[in-house]
Amino acid sequence: MALVINDRVKENSTTSGTGNITLAGVASGQGNVTFNSGIGTGNTTYYCIFEQGTNTFEIGLGTLSGSTTLERTTVINNSSGNTSKISFTGGTLDVFVTMPADKTVYLDASGTPVGAASAGFALAMAVAL
Repeated sequence: MALVINDRVKENSTTSGTGNITLAGVASGQGNVTFNSGIGTGNTTYYCIFEQGTNTFEIGLGTLSGSTTLERTTVINNSSGNTSKISFTGGTLDVFVTMPADKTVYLDASGTPVGAASAGFALAMAVAL
């Protein structure tokens, strides 16, 4: 099981409650791909779930346990401002791969490392790569 991040991975769902998300197919019209083809069964990824027509969202780390099943393993943040799983109502959900800001390390405009790791660690990783 690997952590996989990929672009344009986005599907819809109508799952309700706090359990696993049943993915219902690629979100149309935007050149998107399914979690199964973009992430792969058995792999983990960072996800965002947004309930259309609301301000409700959840960002977390999940595992694609089957070709259409996303397990919500760890919630990083949500629209309630905590780390609990959101109980979705069964409306249309946009489910997509994201890279949470607090998990990102980047260089600011002056070239100084900023982000989740310390500056020394980020510099060491940049040199190692």
